[in-house]
Amino acid sequence: MKDFIRNKTGVYEKGSTIKREMLAGMISFFAIVYIIVVNATILSDAGIPLEGALWATIVISVIGCFIVGFGANVPLILVPGMGVNAMFTYTFVDVMGLSWQEALAVVFVAGILFIVIAFTPLAKIVTRAIPSSLKDAITVGLGLFLALIGLEKSHIIVKGEHSLITLGDIGNVEGLTFFLTLTIGIGLFLRNVPGNFLITLITGTMIAWLFGLIDTSQAQSSPLSVADYTEVFGALSFDAVSTVTFWLAVFSLTMVLIFENIGLVHSQVADANQSEKYNAALRSVSVASMFSGIAGSSPTVSTVEGSAGIAAGGRTGITSIVAGLLFLLSFFFIPVIHLIPNSAISPILIMIGGLMLQNIKQIPFSDLTEAFPAFFIIIMIPYSYSIADGIAFGFIAYPIAKIATGKAKQVSIPLYFIAGLFMVHFLIQAI
Repeated sequence: MKDFIRNKTGVYEKGSTIKREMLAGMISFFAIVYIIVVNATILSDAGIPLEGALWATIVISVIGCFIVGFGANVPLILVPGMGVNAMFTYTFVDVMGLSWQEALAVVFVAGILFIVIAFTPLAKIVTRAIPSSLKDAITVGLGLFLALIGLEKSHIIVKGEHSLITLGDIGNVEGLTFFLTLTIGIGLFLRNVPGNFLITLITGTMIAWLFGLIDTSQAQSSPLSVADYTEVFGALSFDAVSTVTFWLAVFSLTMVLIFENIGLVHSQVADANQSEKYNAALRSVSVASMFSGIAGSSPTVSTVEGSAGIAAGGRTGITSIVAGLLFLLSFFFIPVIHLIPNSAISPILIMIGGLMLQNIKQIPFSDLTEAFPAFFIIIMIPYSYSIADGIAFGFIAYPIAKIATGKAKQVSIPLYFIAGLFMVHFLIQAI
């Protein structure tokens, strides 16, 4: 079996081992496992039964991880994306008036359009049209976004009374647990201890337990029932397909899926030294997003938390498959998974964010026509709390900066078109 896995994945040729890949898969899973409850809660706000939404989130996470693991052999983690799930519920259903069944049809159609682009030369045209400075800026912006998520999850950064955010109560037990775990994690990482992120996660959980932050009485497992999923799976409805509202929703979602994933997938396969697998990875992401509508969920994306597994040494699809298997097991252990505290997960997210920040060295800040658009991406991804919107600001600013300085010819025609689409996207949101 070991020889079969080695030959199929090329794990050793890629500078990794099966053990390291399995550890990376575990790290990725525990970094993103919160999505099960969070995504289900957001979907339930659209009217999807909570138990069915839990089923849908787990099922599509398993499918997504398996598709990218077996199909592309890269260590990406595909789960329902934060931001697009909010668009599904609070825009398509609450604002635009679609039913949740019709919104699932929007997800399905947008996924098909994504597949058309990913499996044709259009994907290569779009990718080549994006300047290197913007690609590096996306990686940096994602790193800051990941760090912000980590700080927020442990309440180190909170909503301010007189400001958007402010420093939380770092002197309480949760804050002390976070900083102790972060110190241990950084020490392990700098000393290059094998499995340092997993050790940090386990150690952080034990510290939180010692400080009384974990209520073990909640660890009684209560598996989900298959009956909870029957009214959600395959429930998509095309009743609104002839309306303008339906196709506006499809356009907006397709834009978000394409450009959020192009930026993130490019960044992550590069970090995994698998840039040659970019096309295969993007195609896997597009197929998974289409299946999301059938499974009863908002679309999957390549999650930024998956970078934790890549930083832990994940280089092949084994990482994704292991994460998928753990999602499969989570059917039986959802209450147990809840015991892992944010104070154990957040330090890992912050450390990964710091690693991703290194790409800022590649941005040519001496050329302000490159620097300012990159700057907009870097600040707007975390500040808007949206990868797609952050990317949009930079893509719109780039041609404007070049035109203003008489360098309009340095912008490719596809990039002008992309910038125009993003402007239309913002206009639709404004309407």
